[in-house]
Amino acid sequence: MTHPVVASVTERIVERSRQSRSEYLALIDAAKPQGPARRNHACSNAAHAAAASEDDKPAFLAASGPNLAIVTSYNDMLSTHQPYGAYPPLIKIAAREIGATAQVAGGVPAMCDGVTQGQHGMQMSLFSRDTIAMSTAVALSHDVFDGVLLLGICDKIVPGLLIGALRFGHLPCVFVPGGPMPSGMPNKEKTKVRERFAAGQATQAELLEAEAKSFHAPGTCTFYGTANSNQMLMEAMGLHVPGAAFVPPNTPLRQALTRAAVHAAASSTALGDSYRPLGRAVNEKAMVNAIVALLASGGSTNHAIHIPAIARAAGIKVNWDDFADLSAITPLLARIYPNGSADVNDFQAAGGTGFFIRELIDAGLLHADLQTVAGADLHAYTRTPILQDNSLTWIDAPERSEDETVLRNLDAAFDPEGGMKVVQGNLGRGMFKTSAVVPDLWTVEAPARVFDSQEDALAAFKTGELDRDCVIVVRFQGPRANGMPELHKLTPPMGVLLNRGFRVALVTDGRMSGASGKAPCAIHVHPEAVAGGPLAKVRDGDIIRVDANSGMLAVLAPATEWDNRIADAPSPNAAGPGTGRELFGIFREFADNAESGGSAMLSRAGL
Repeated sequence: MTHPVVASVTERIVERSRQSRSEYLALIDAAKPQGPARRNHACSNAAHAAAASEDDKPAFLAASGPNLAIVTSYNDMLSTHQPYGAYPPLIKIAAREIGATAQVAGGVPAMCDGVTQGQHGMQMSLFSRDTIAMSTAVALSHDVFDGVLLLGICDKIVPGLLIGALRFGHLPCVFVPGGPMPSGMPNKEKTKVRERFAAGQATQAELLEAEAKSFHAPGTCTFYGTANSNQMLMEAMGLHVPGAAFVPPNTPLRQALTRAAVHAAASSTALGDSYRPLGRAVNEKAMVNAIVALLASGGSTNHAIHIPAIARAAGIKVNWDDFADLSAITPLLARIYPNGSADVNDFQAAGGTGFFIRELIDAGLLHADLQTVAGADLHAYTRTPILQDNSLTWIDAPERSEDETVLRNLDAAFDPEGGMKVVQGNLGRGMFKTSAVVPDLWTVEAPARVFDSQEDALAAFKTGELDRDCVIVVRFQGPRANGMPELHKLTPPMGVLLNRGFRVALVTDGRMSGASGKAPCAIHVHPEAVAGGPLAKVRDGDIIRVDANSGMLAVLAPATEWDNRIADAPSPNAAGPGTGRELFGIFREFADNAESGGSAMLSRAGL
């Protein structure tokens, strides 16, 4: 039976979205072709589309079966995407096995926040999601496809691919992951080296050695940041082949799962009897599942931005009140770094997504009645894939967790509530990731120390200026100011300050991501400072209260004095030219707030 709060939140999303969802479904229904899509093209058009497909040209031109688009995030400079280089030939072979064809329809940019942290390029990170969505639309605009295989894993890439594909929601789509790299240096050891370096107690050579031992092979980074949170969400929404999320790359099981993804896409087109269009699969229930899975796993706060944006692309309206109400009844079942010491490989060994999803379905916290790419409801995702006599099959997940330090049954949850809370008050409205912070630090009341950049805050830390109880305010970091870069470089210094015994918190209109650490943070605060938000009025010494227990985010100042205070202007050239940032000016100008998804593309499209 569905939990009453899950049912209530789902119903209010349905009501809130009634008109926009109806308009969206009418759009995708009108786009459904009669017969293979390429038959609607003139002979010259079809010939252009098949010209380079030597092995598949006869089948393509005869329109004898479905043609699948491959939209890939492949590049070979980033560990997550490097394995995708080998996928297209394997996908084409798997397609031929069932009378289908496949073509690489296009590529999307895949930048890594780990590489761009603290660099100017990070100012393009959030807007790369819009670029990926538009690149996906360009790839699919050739309109010769009956289904889609989406090859992406990391931070903005999965949301961007999904947003773009949803505008072609009449097509069935299957996400095809690549899997995590092997575990490297234990996360606790890596964190200690980072904090020692921030405190001036470790050399740069020691830090580089530690980082290279952590990020060391092809595959996704193994901590539970946005990339691996993406994979959890795709499972809970039924958009992966069941259990595909955390199987390592370049293994026989990974190859078998990729083959199964191709067969699933080919069997779900409008040409057969099992038509499963993406736009109907991603419905209100699927979006609630995404939120619950995020909360129950202590996933990335970036999804407080991405989930509303994905929902908008499907005509669904989700807000942070939905997150807050679901968080209050969703138990925390996983502790994966940074809200634990284990990584996703440990999570997989403890029971993985099959165990996790079964526990949530049994509690009525996930909607099982979804239209999934597996051709069944979400119960198919409570099982674990294995190879048996070289054939892919699924077995039941273990009844009890294999490692209760990483993953737990409902009756032994780490916390009765999920990992995120909404905080709001006269400083605006933001998100607080409670799952990474000990409860004693959920409330901090201290004088403000105000900065207009991450670099200024780091400089103050190095001089010892922050060696005291304080609330560090880093403002003018929202989408319209400079593209909302992650402020991950503040994580080690804040950990050092906590280790020194100070009570500190961060308040920002920027992002901290799924890699946020143990310090309390009120992030994604909106209205953002550059748009006249109240963070622009904060002064050094103002007493700020950040309280995740009561949901408070406020300056403790007399209302009349606060209301009459003049806002500061941002520093000049905060998002000035260099490393291509000037090309993204239009995104900054039209971006909406974080709770709406931080998107210029969606806001200008009227979605």
